[in-house]
Amino acid sequence: MELRQLEYFAAVCKEMHFSRAAENLCTTQSNLSQQIKFLENELGLPLFDRIGKKIALTEAGRILLEQSRLIFERTDYIRGAIADLKSIEGGKLDIGILPGDGDLLFDALLVDFHRAYPKLSIGVTESTDVYEQVVNGTRDLGVTTVPAKPDDRIVIIPLFHEEFALAIRSDHPVAKSKAIPFEQLQQLKLVTFGPEHQIAKVIQSCCQDKGIAVSNSIETSTLSTLLSLVEQGIGAAILPRLLLDYLNRDHIAAVTLINPTPSQDICILYRKDKYMGQAATRFIDELQSFIQRVKKLSARSLG
Repeated sequence: MELRQLEYFAAVCKEMHFSRAAENLCTTQSNLSQQIKFLENELGLPLFDRIGKKIALTEAGRILLEQSRLIFERTDYIRGAIADLKSIEGGKLDIGILPGDGDLLFDALLVDFHRAYPKLSIGVTESTDVYEQVVNGTRDLGVTTVPAKPDDRIVIIPLFHEEFALAIRSDHPVAKSKAIPFEQLQQLKLVTFGPEHQIAKVIQSCCQDKGIAVSNSIETSTLSTLLSLVEQGIGAAILPRLLLDYLNRDHIAAVTLINPTPSQDICILYRKDKYMGQAATRFIDELQSFIQRVKKLSARSLG
């Protein structure tokens, strides 16, 4: 049984059509059929039921497909590990993050990391489906909320507990308060992210728990617009406390919300069965160190 034969078999399973699979593999249909026949002869059982022009997997075919996927994963792992031994500077690191988190977690960090590894291609994509993308292998790493029921293949590294505060124009009367009850938000005009944003979901959950509703004057998808609206006094916003302390805008005050204090746990995710190169490992270390520095900065500002 050869790896190439398994790849041919998987291609047929994907298309459930021999001629299309052959076209995708850039080979002839007769060669493809021959390789599948070799597999069937070796295993002693048919892999496909052939009903006219249609095909379907047999029980033996389903078993082989399931095990072939594991073999392909290990093969990719081996190739990644060998390539990584050649040089940490090459290759690509694909990272998924929650919308808006790039402003806190990645802008400054990416610059420093790029200077250390200029030949490494780094992709950072904001998405509300970070966890799913890591599970299906689209992203190498994910920075997102801790999943309630993680897949067995997922490694979770706790990063930090994120609390949210009220961002409000510094000359607003509420800005003089160190803390306000969450329900006092009913008395304020808010500018917010759209309902699909993770922060909006956290706030909506708190509102439901308290049995209240808040007034949203403007919704936007970008953090820069949200901050600008707060600075112009259009409305207040609810944002991560670490982010507000890190940005340290002159015309924006951060007021603690209590009873409850909206919060969420942020973590790093990756697949344990997918090779983690030196670049990814070092990036995780750098991200953890960066968060610790930001947390110290935030603690000083609160003191």
